[in-house]
Amino acid sequence: MRVLVTRPERAATRTLERLRALGHDPVSLPVTMAEHHPEPVREALDKPHSALVVTSAEAVRVLQALGTSVSRHVAETVFAVGDGTAAALRETGFTDIRIAEGTGDSMIRLFGEDFRRVASTSPLLYLAGYPRSPALEAGLADLGVPVTVVEAYRMRPLSVAPDTIETALRDPSPDAVLLYSRETAKQFFQVAGDQALGALRDVPLLCLSANVAEAVPDALRANVRVAAAPDEESVLALL
Repeated sequence: MRVLVTRPERAATRTLERLRALGHDPVSLPVTMAEHHPEPVREALDKPHSALVVTSAEAVRVLQALGTSVSRHVAETVFAVGDGTAAALRETGFTDIRIAEGTGDSMIRLFGEDFRRVASTSPLLYLAGYPRSPALEAGLADLGVPVTVVEAYRMRPLSVAPDTIETALRDPSPDAVLLYSRETAKQFFQVAGDQALGALRDVPLLCLSANVAEAVPDALRANVRVAAAPDEESVLALL
């Protein structure tokens, strides 16, 4: 199958490798890029905190960019949103990792009491992205859990040449499109515009979650397939 991958370039690397290993023909069309903010993260790590909270592998890449200075923190407890983020944390050297089910809501549900206990003396340190879902921070506020939020990265939209979009959508047309985040999906349909509406009328749009699926235009909603769980394994299982 020819599979269109809309993830940012660095995040897409492993996805492309997995698709090739499965015998597919992946095509990368990044429509956003991550702008990293390592210095605020470095400064926050040096201040008192009880545990780390990480909701994206992109935030882990910011940690990795800190080099050897992150090594003194790898024994700290880290609350990870899901398996993909946890895998990136392990690669960075972290060992005490608590894993949720892929959403901020699941972190509150699974770790609420742990958050209260761990943060009783020092705040949690949330290495966040922008834009992001408000669910985790709202849940922590409801629990009365102190947290320091540091913006580790921002997702920036990319300008994509019409010829590049045309090639990705019609040379030949993809058999499926992977959509991993709401913001990426919004940007993809914004830059692709009418080209996407025409080329993808009968193409499955494989979404990481229902939240991502909400960014699909109404004209293509019938093509949406939502993963059984918000992780890459479940998305690829839809192929």
